[in-house]
This record gives sequence, structure tokens and C-alpha cells, in this order.
Amino acid sequence: MPDRGGGPTGPRIRATGRPSRRARTLLLTLGVLAVLGMAFTMFAGFWTDWLWYRSVHYSSVFTTTLWTKIGLFFVFGLLMAAAVGFNIWLAHRLRPPLSAMSMEQQSLDRYRMGIAPYKKWLLLAVTALVGLIAGASAAGQWRTWLMWVNGVPFHQKDPQFHLDVSFYAFDLPWYRFLLGFGFATAILSLISAALTHYLYGGLRVTSPGARATGAATGHLSVLLGIFVALKAVAYWLDRYGLAVKSSDFKATDNWTGLRYVDANAYLPAKTILFCIAVICALLFFATLWRRTWQLPVIGFGLMVLSAILIGGLYPAIVQKFQVQPNEQAKEAPYVQKNLKATREAYGIDDTQVTEYTGKSTTTDKTELRNDVGATASIRIMDPNIVSPTFQQLQQMRNYYAFPTNLDVDRYTKDGKVQDTVIGLRELNLAGIPKNNWINDHFRYTHGYGVVAAKGTEADDQGQPVFTESDLPSTGALGTYQQRVYYGEKTTAYSIVGGPQKEIDYSDDNGEKTTSYAGKSGVSLASPINRAAYAVAFNEPQILYSGAIGEGSRILYNRTPKERVEAVAPWLTIDGDAYPAVVKGRIQWIVDAYTTSNGYPYASRTTLGDTTADSLTATNNSRAVVAQQNQVNYIRNSVKATVDAYTGEVKLYQWDTKDPVLKTWMKAFPGTVQPKSAISQDLMDHLRYPQDLFKVQRELLTRYHVTDAQTFLTGSEVWQVPDDPSNNSGDAVPPYYLSMKMPDQSAQAFSLSTTFTPNGRDNLSAFMSVDSEAGSKDYGKIRILKLPTSTTVDGPKQVQSKFNSEQDIAAAIKLLKGGDSEVEYGNLLTVPLDGGLLYAEPVYVRGAGVKYPLLRKVLVTYEGRTAFENTLDEALDKVFGSAGSDTGPPDTGTTTPPTSANPTVQQALKDAQKAFDAGQEALKKGDWTAYGKAQDQLQEALKRAEDAQSKAGKAGGGTAASGSPSPAASTSPSPSGSSSPSG
Repeated sequence: MPDRGGGPTGPRIRATGRPSRRARTLLLTLGVLAVLGMAFTMFAGFWTDWLWYRSVHYSSVFTTTLWTKIGLFFVFGLLMAAAVGFNIWLAHRLRPPLSAMSMEQQSLDRYRMGIAPYKKWLLLAVTALVGLIAGASAAGQWRTWLMWVNGVPFHQKDPQFHLDVSFYAFDLPWYRFLLGFGFATAILSLISAALTHYLYGGLRVTSPGARATGAATGHLSVLLGIFVALKAVAYWLDRYGLAVKSSDFKATDNWTGLRYVDANAYLPAKTILFCIAVICALLFFATLWRRTWQLPVIGFGLMVLSAILIGGLYPAIVQKFQVQPNEQAKEAPYVQKNLKATREAYGIDDTQVTEYTGKSTTTDKTELRNDVGATASIRIMDPNIVSPTFQQLQQMRNYYAFPTNLDVDRYTKDGKVQDTVIGLRELNLAGIPKNNWINDHFRYTHGYGVVAAKGTEADDQGQPVFTESDLPSTGALGTYQQRVYYGEKTTAYSIVGGPQKEIDYSDDNGEKTTSYAGKSGVSLASPINRAAYAVAFNEPQILYSGAIGEGSRILYNRTPKERVEAVAPWLTIDGDAYPAVVKGRIQWIVDAYTTSNGYPYASRTTLGDTTADSLTATNNSRAVVAQQNQVNYIRNSVKATVDAYTGEVKLYQWDTKDPVLKTWMKAFPGTVQPKSAISQDLMDHLRYPQDLFKVQRELLTRYHVTDAQTFLTGSEVWQVPDDPSNNSGDAVPPYYLSMKMPDQSAQAFSLSTTFTPNGRDNLSAFMSVDSEAGSKDYGKIRILKLPTSTTVDGPKQVQSKFNSEQDIAAAIKLLKGGDSEVEYGNLLTVPLDGGLLYAEPVYVRGAGVKYPLLRKVLVTYEGRTAFENTLDEALDKVFGSAGSDTGPPDTGTTTPPTSANPTVQQALKDAQKAFDAGQEALKKGDWTAYGKAQDQLQEALKRAEDAQSKAGKAGGGTAASGSPSPAASTSPSPSGSSSPSG
């Protein structure tokens, strides 16, 4: 068509419709550039991964994984391509020399003629496509392959087939993959061969005469025979699969293993179906000589009918008429096997269950006062509450921040080990003065210092008693490298060590700068490296910025969890890494697990569900483990450390007997150091991991029972109670606490939790695990089981009684005056002299003070409740001290001292009336009435304090429980803020 104008001209097109030479050159250039761009993008991802693994000295993990994936990709990709390609070629070769003269074949002629010039290319394209898909799928099975080829025995046998557990954990998954690959190959070969036969006349749908040629019949019959033979293998493997099969069973969720119907119906059915499938496959192969599908079709129909009747109907009849009428007797032997296997697989088989009365045996409670300190170091600093307090008092600069949840560790001071709340002052990019690329990635690169406080003390202002504080940090931890380049909140990359100086910290003498001197990170000296990272991070400035020069290194993958997951992709990582000062370095300690889904008879659990609690539900920084992973075997087999300055990752073998870890150590030799390499300084800070404990406690709600009959009745099922300190409705988290269980001679660092009966709130058991890594009892689980004939208050009931106690409720309401908020800390449970002591810190976050301060401590024991300013005062009130009046012993009821003093009681009532009047006046904007009410409130509180003081002097005891001191009370000012009273 001639150019009629009216628009921009593009590349000139010749009359033939072909682009001009210049246009072809331009299009070719653009195409080459696009291909090169995509190739370099792929290269950048590969190259930066290699550089990172080399920088952390785990290049063997990268190469082993890479070569395994490549090997599986090519082997199985070529096998699939060869199988499909061969069958297409064979079907084409077996085509009839002449096509039947029919409308069907005439319509196919044009397709045959159309593809004739491109047959070879089409064959290559089809085989390449299926090969790529199969290869990519096989590459994803690198873990299965490595476990199969490196598997070591468990030296434990399943109770049904008497095979080593390693067969189910390592071998069976690989056999199932091979079987699935075989099915896919057979089906694709069958489809492609059938289409080729149809296209070239070997198969006919509407044409008169025979529907298939003899050659087509023989070819397709062999493929069908292979498919049926694979089905026979599947039936045989299904027999063993019954030992790791999950099913619904009223005794427990995620039941795994054979039940009565499996052993007596499904197992023989699978054997019979295997035999039928073998016969059916032979009949299909026989068509090579018989050239008829009559017998194979009959055999295939018989196999399908048998699968329905033998594999489906017969087990249903057995379940209905044999099992259900006498279920407990029939299922008991199989439940017993499940109980044993589950307890072994989760490491709870040595759990010590002891009967515990729940009632004190000592008549004079004053004798127990001194025993409290020896029994437990009651932690009143809740690491999940006081982070804002650390932030306010120790942040120092806006570009530092603490994690939402602090950690609990042990440190020795003056020869005494004390529970310590600890956190790192990490980098907070949101708090830097001005965000830009240089500030975010070059100047502000690291946090600074450890902040630690005693877990069992608070000062007279309710603030933590810091043992390590200020900037730079000083205190009990001595001298150590304080810069924190790797941490839980450090998620952005940084470029360090080059011409651009970094902000170190600021003090009264001004801003200090530094340059990173560590060997961590990847060098950006090479233009190729800079270009690769510019593409990988989608940041062109990395390529040309003058801030990058000699010595520049890029740091990324900076959270401890990311680093350990990267260097050991075969491990499952605990959701809570914690810092410790070890030999002059800040080390992040990370617990890691080996897991399996193939332990026979062991019931499965979903890690994301069992490790969730009220902290993971309300705090994004507290992760759950492997959200959807279903496992039925878990071991805390590795302890890992990440240096906060250098980022160095070390993996230590912790469980020396774990066959899964031994398998991975064979696959990745040299990556895990022996347990003997753990220094004593590091050992002092290792602890029992929370997520493993949460998995075990969830299993122990049912599997604390060892008798099959009791397990089946469900009468002993427990539950993990909801967190009573908040309204999240989620499980209470376990707590670290130094305490002494009844059979222990001294306190040990422990992790503990409580259980309640299913559907009820009273206490059914108390569980604790020895978390002291250096002790001989490390990992020993102790359960104190309370009697079912009597009721002992559980956490929710204790919290409810705290809140409903008249004097305590009135005092808490006063603490909430104005815009103040009351926050309940961890409700700790401590076994003491046959009874249970509950202690809970109460924090107040005032309107003018935006961080929680410890104001009160709630304590209850044997029905006696105290609400005092300090833990010692509360314990004195509950147990009594020399000369104090604690009321009649063992009454089983709360002793409210204020109710015995009418002056205090009346003063509190007047204070409440004045407070309510002030709030009403505040709503109306009547400042005169508001001021009058405030005066009345102050006067009433003063009367209460005076009455308390007089009563205390007369009785020689402490201040009355439940009466708020003026310093702890707040009242709203006309501006809407809270001002301290008194």
C-alpha cells in the first residue's frame, strides 16, 4: 500500500511486506540486548549467591545443592524427553503405509501435510518441553535424593513390618518420587503415542473397519502394561505407607499408623490388588502376540472392580461391623503402638510424671517464707512487657531500637547466677534524621551495645535495675565488641569499609565515626560484582556511586535466622534467636531442628499451629516455626551462633544420636562442628528452646498417658490454657525461670507451663523442663499431675480472682486513673510445699510516661492473696513475717487486711467517689468541680495512707494489702494528662 501520510514514519517497509534491512538490524539488536539482559539478570542472581556463600565460608553448601539440582534436572529431564520422544518416533515409524479412504482421514491429511516439513523440529520441541518440566520438578527433590543416598539407620524398627525407621524416613519418599515420575512418563508417553497413531491412521475413531492397526495395538498395550505394572508397585508400596498414613481418629488429631481396619482389611487388600495388577499387566504385554485387547480390558476391569470392592467396600464393612461394636478392644493394641512411637519421635518418652497434691502440708505458713527464695527466683521483669521501658531509658538515639520481646538469660555476678533480661540496641532506620540512599546504606549501618537488667528486681520507681547500660554500654558484662552489624531488626543491606565513614555513636563530645574492620560481606572492588549487585538489589547507584571504592563490602542476609537458614537449608529454625556476650563478642544463639514426616506410627503435628501463642499472635517480630510444615519427628539437633559484628555462622552438633542430623552431615561434610567444640562460656548461655517445648507440651496434652484404654476414653485429655494476662484468646507462652522442682536439690534454669482439663479452667498439671545446658538433667521433662478428685485454681481462675478481689479491684481502678493503662506481666507458677504459688507483676503506663513501670506485685498461695508495691512485701503479706498479723491460717479464703480496718475501707470508698466525680466533671468541662474532686481524692488517699501506717505500726506488719500508695496513684490533670499524686 502506498504511504498516504498523516503520521510518523517508522522503519521503511518494502512492497513485499518484509522489513527493510535497517529495521531488521534494529529488531535483531533489540532482541539480542533483551536476551543478554535476561541472561545477565539470571547470572547476577547466581553470581551473588555464590559470592555470599563464599564470604561466609559455606561454599560447599552452595556447590553441593547446585550440582545435586543440576544432576537431577538433567537425568530426569533427559529420561522424560527420551521416553516421550522415543514413543512419538516409534508411533510414527509404525504408521500404516496407506491411510483409509474416509472423511476422518481426509480431514487429517491437511494436518499431516502441514507438519511434514517441521516434524523433526516439532519432535524436538515437544521432548524439550516435557524434559524441562520433568527436570525442574526433579530438581526440587534434591533433599529427598540427598537423604536417600546418605541415609543412616535409626536402629529402631516399626512394629508392623519390622523395617528400620530409616526406610520410612529416607527410602520410601524417594521410591514414591520415582513411582510418581514413572506414572508421569507412562501417561505422557501413552498420550503422545496415541495422538501420533491417530494422526497417521494407526487409530481410527469414526472410520469403518478395525479401530486400530496391529502395530498401534501392540505399542499402546505395552504402554498400558507399564502403567498397570507401576500401579502394582504402588499397591506394594502402599502396604508400607500404611505405617505413616494419617487418618481421622477420635482419639487424636493427625493420627498416624495402622489401626485395626488397616492391618486386617487394607493390608491384605493391597496385597491382593498387587497380585491382580501384576496379572493385568502381563495380559497387556501379551497383546504383542495376541493382537487383541479383549483379555487386558477384562483384566483391567477386574482390577478396577477389585479396587472398589476389596480396597473400599470391604474395609468399610470391617470398620462398621467388627470395629465399631467393640472399638476400644479392637484398637487398643494399635493405639499402644502409636503411644510408644509418638513419645519416642518427639523426645517425650522419658517424661517424669509425678502425682502432686496441690495443697500445702505445712500448717504454719510463716515457715515457708524463707523457702520461697530457695525454691524460685521469681522474675518480676517481664521481657515481653518492658521493651518500651528499655527503649525510653536506654535507646539514647532515635536510630537505635530494641526488639518488641526481650530475652531471658543467665549471667554470673559476684559468684551468683542471676536471671537477666537482655536486649541489643539495634539499628532503626526509621529513626535516622534524614532518609536517603547514603544515610540508609552507608552512614547508619549498625547498632551499639547490650542493655541488661536483673530479672528479679525493680528500683523504687518501678524501673529495671540495669546491670549493663548507657552508651557505650558499661556494667557487669566487661569489655566486648559492642557494634551490632547483624541482628533481628537489621534487614536492610549496608555497604561498609570504603571511603564513606559510618556513624558509630554520639556522646557529649559529639558524633563518633568508624569504618568496618571485619571480614564479613562481599567485596565490591570488581566491576562485575558491582554490576551484579546493582541488578540483584535493583539499585543502579551501586554501579557508579563514588561512595563505593577500595575496601567497600556489602553486608546482607543480616538477621540470625536468615543466615542460619541459608547455610543450612535442611534445618528448621526456632522462632526466637537470643543474644549473649561470649568471650568478648556478642553472639546470637539460634536453636535449629531436624525434622521428618516419616516416623512410623508417630502422630503428626503442624509446627505453625503448635508453636503459636499469645506472643506470636500479637507480635510480628516473634515468628512461628515453619508455618505449614507437618512433621512427626523433631530433634533440637543443632545449636548455631551468629557473631553480631562479623556475621560468622557456626553450627554445632547438639544431639549426637540423631540419625537425621548424621544423614545431613554426610551430605554436607564439614559444615557442622562436633559438640566438643562448644566452649564452656558458650555452654553457660545455651538453653532449652521454646518452640520445641511448645511442640512437646501440645503433644503431652494427650500423650502423657501411657495406657491405651485411658487414651481412648479421652478422660485424661488436657489443654494449654489461654494467656490470662491479655484478651488475645491465644495460648499462654512458656516462661523461663530459675526454680526448683520437688525432686531437685537446687534451683535450675527451667522452662515451664501449665495445663488445664479439656474444656475447664482449673489446674490439671504443671510442666517444667530443665533448660540448664551444662547440667546432667538438661532436657528432662517433669510433670506434676494434680488429683482429679479436688480442684486447684488454674491461671485463668487465679487472674479472675485477682481482678475480682474488692480491694485489689479498687486499687487497680485507681491505678487506671486518667489515661493510665495497667498491663499484667507474666503469671508465674511455682510449686511450693505441695501447693502452687502464683506471682504476677503489674505495670502502669501513665499518660505522661509512655512506658510501663512496675507498680505492684500480685501473689497468691493457698487462698491468701496480696497486692503490694514489691515482691517481698507481697510474700510477707501472704506467708507472714516476724510480728505480722496474717490472719487465721489455712482458712482457704483470701485475707483482706483493709476490710479489718474500717478507716482504710471508708477512705478508699471516698477516693473512688472523688475519682468518679472528677471524671464526670471532666466530661462536662466543669473545671471548678474537677478541681474540687481532685482535692477530695488527694485528701481521701492521704487518710488511707495514714490509717495504713498506724495499723502497720500497731501490728508490726507491712502496709495493708490492696491499699494504693500515693506514689502509685495517678489522677488526670485538666489538660488530660496524668499527674502523680502525693
